[in-house]
Amino acid sequence: MRKTLLYYEQNAENFIRETREVDFSEVQELFLSKLEKGALILDFGCGSGRDTKCFLNRGYFVEAVDGSAEMCRAASRYTGIEVKQMLFQELEEYEKYDGIWACASILHLTHNELKGVLKKILLALKKEGIAYLSFKYGAFEGERRGRYFLDMTEEAFAELLNEAGGFDIEEEWITGDVRPERGDERWLNLILRKRNEG
Repeated sequence: MRKTLLYYEQNAENFIRETREVDFSEVQELFLSKLEKGALILDFGCGSGRDTKCFLNRGYFVEAVDGSAEMCRAASRYTGIEVKQMLFQELEEYEKYDGIWACASILHLTHNELKGVLKKILLALKKEGIAYLSFKYGAFEGERRGRYFLDMTEEAFAELLNEAGGFDIEEEWITGDVRPERGDERWLNLILRKRNEG
């Protein structure tokens, strides 16, 4: 994880340039359609702040975190809210959020780390809260161009979710990459709902 964070510290400007203006409205709208107006969202690994700004502009309450200090500074300037520097494993909230948005973020964790973080996401969500997650599609796990990645297939994620427990998959779909010249890359997108277990 340390090497991945260092990558973002050193490449923040380029990463922001590549991702901030990307049209991600279709997925954003699907996520928001499952929340009440005025819901509280955690942007979990907010990067450039693109999605935080969208949610704020739509009238939602948003808290945003990122592991990279440089990203936090840039996202704070862009969104107008304070973005907290925090590792995914440091999430310790209990039934606070209506929705958690983890767009291309928790894919930098190892399998075991991800299982633990899914449990933390579950605890942080209110009853029947939702989480959006996305992963590069495939079976690769390891370093790729200076960052650690855990890719996912539907089968691998179902197995992981079974181990972590507490969620139902409400939506699952595969998309191409929305960034220019990345159309051949595929992504696994998921919307999970916290199971109401009494």
